[in-house]
Parts: sequence; structure tokens; C-alpha cells
Amino acid sequence: MAKTKAAGATKLGRDSLPKYLGVKLFEGQKVNFGQIIIRQRGTKFYPGKNVKKGSDDTLYAVKEGIVKFKTKRKKRFDGSQRIIKIVNVELL
Repeated sequence: MAKTKAAGATKLGRDSLPKYLGVKLFEGQKVNFGQIIIRQRGTKFYPGKNVKKGSDDTLYAVKEGIVKFKTKRKKRFDGSQRIIKIVNVELL
């Protein structure tokens, strides 16, 4: 019988890096072409006028302007409604 326990690998030390998600530019702030407005997982915010959605759901500006947020009711296929948040870039 062994005097000490077998030395196994530790279960610690596998911490992942933070993803730095969230709103990067708020309403009323100036945005340049291609600048990231929101980093997100899934569509918590939807792209509006002069805003495009990247492959990882990141929203970025297509034109230079000022960031504006808007809420709107969206009807689903089953007839229920949901309030969505839309991000627009209004031209200067």
C-alpha cells in the first residue's frame, strides 16, 4: 500500500481571458467609419440605419455620425411581441 497519495495534475490554472463585451460608444457620442459600437453575444441590440452586424454579432458603424438608440416593438411568428433595442448612426 502506498504511503502517500498519487501526485495527479491540479484542476486549477485554466482560467480564460475576459471577452470585453458591452457597449463601447453611448448615445450622443461621435463615431467614425468602421468603429465598434457594441460587442455582444447574440442579438441583444439590433443594427439600424448606418450600422452593420459582424459575424460575432458585433455592431459597427458604416458611416461617420452620432450614435442613437431606439426601442421598438417587434412581432414574432407566433403573434407575441418583444421590445427590441436598435442602434442607429445619424449623419452629422
